Amino acid sequence: MSSSDVVTAAVLVIGDEILSGRTKDKNIGYIADYMTALGIDLKEVRVVSDDEAAVVGALNALRSAYTYVFTTGGIGPTHDDITADCIAKAFGVPLEFHPEAVAIMTERATKMGTEMNEARMRMTRIPKGGALVYNKVSGAPGFWIGNVITMAGIPSVMHAMLDEVAPKLKTGVKMISESIRADAREGDVGTELGAIAKAHPDTIIGSYPFVDEKGGPNTNLVIRSRDAAKLAAAKTAVEAMLADIKAKMGPI
Repeated sequence: MSSSDVVTAAVLVIGDEILSGRTKDKNIGYIADYMTALGIDLKEVRVVSDDEAAVVGALNALRSAYTYVFTTGGIGPTHDDITADCIAKAFGVPLEFHPEAVAIMTERATKMGTEMNEARMRMTRIPKGGALVYNKVSGAPGFWIGNVITMAGIPSVMHAMLDEVAPKLKTGVKMISESIRADAREGDVGTELGAIAKAHPDTIIGSYPFVDEKGGPNTNLVIRSRDAAKLAAAKTAVEAMLADIKAKMGPI
């Protein structure tokens, strides 16, 4: 499998409220699970403050490194919602009131009996050349420009936006996995596991210690690959290694 078959992504979380702890992020794990299900490798997550230089710098670094960048937060109606401004600056394009976004927000304001004021108009500004990401929950759209997909920070809204863009994403071959209960301490298998990982470069092997039902130390070994045959070969090697170690050590 070539590197061109692998689709990658990063998440850029924007907002002082996340960094201060006032708001607990609930989006990163959701996006990670979503990307895995699609066969997209989430490679990096960054959290930045509501600072233009920080957002623009992080965005430019991420969009040049990965297939997609998903941003969350900072597209609301208040003065400190600067994500749209920052993305426009990163792409070197102006912000424009998008006619369809204006229509969507105006219709919603009418239904809610509210005024289409300056604050709500802020949410209709889209970097020139961007396409809307529709929002079935609260109306206010996100947008997609280049390989950057900009979504709301509110989890329910972000979920709806992710559902909206998912069918349009390029996807890769899905990762498959096998889990093996080692019945051994992590430190007892670490060296041998490293050797197996080196011998099977097209797999990812991780070890996850836990306390088992007897209250003792134990380890789950997880093998991942996009190739079923290579996964099976690595699993066979791990099982043989565990059998050898347990024969020498006896029970933990």
